Amino acid sequence: MRFSTVSAILGLPMLAAAADVPDYQALFENYLGQAQSILAKVTSKIPHPNKYDPIAAADAKASVLNMDILALDNWKNILYGPVKPESTTPEEWWVLITGGNRTCFGHCGRLEAAFNETAAKWAATPDAPHTALLSCEDQPVLCGAWSAPVGALWIFEVLPEPAPVNIWAKRFNTTTVTSDDIIKFQKEGYKSAAKLHEGFFHPFNGPLAKNGLSIPVGYILWFFNLLPSWAFMILVSIFSRSMMTNRMNNQMQGDRRPPAAGQAAPRR
Repeated sequence: MRFSTVSAILGLPMLAAAADVPDYQALFENYLGQAQSILAKVTSKIPHPNKYDPIAAADAKASVLNMDILALDNWKNILYGPVKPESTTPEEWWVLITGGNRTCFGHCGRLEAAFNETAAKWAATPDAPHTALLSCEDQPVLCGAWSAPVGALWIFEVLPEPAPVNIWAKRFNTTTVTSDDIIKFQKEGYKSAAKLHEGFFHPFNGPLAKNGLSIPVGYILWFFNLLPSWAFMILVSIFSRSMMTNRMNNQMQGDRRPPAAGQAAPRR
């Protein structure tokens, strides 16, 4: 006789009650082991919403790159770190939004290498911009909260809170970009070639950020990205059927309204 994995999970509560009986002890442990194995396989396939390696981040900061790694828990502290309370000149942060095979389909490698080379040059240059890296492969929630596209360069002009923060966005050709292209873009004035980032998902000035909703929205978007297309279509179908059923019920109740005063009820 064979037991399916679904039966193993559904039968756990009943087996737990019988766990104290010696005859059922071995059977209970067998089902419990199967359930733990299933849960471990399922959770291992779910990407982590906030993957951060503090040792690798410290190495990147201490290396010749002098680069920060942004994560869900530290991005704001990092960007505001060098900002002085009395400062009227914004601190300039150049943040590369990158990814791996799943989020950038392997096309961000050249851009990331060019950015790292640029960061190393700026680290040895006085008054050069600060540099940071945001990986949407490791930080899907933060990228969703910002609606940040992979393969883009964002320039943050950070003033002391609560002053607004301007963000300029620029995309490069990921197949031909070099460090010289990025340095030239910075020297010639990025505002002439970049686009001012505005809108609902702005990390500082947007309505979601101002109302503390950007990170919850990022989690919602991350969850929906985990759903396969067929599961999403099922949810849409259930929702639409529910709306149609409610509409039909309301119409039927409207047709059954009682007759007005002095008006005979219709014959049946």
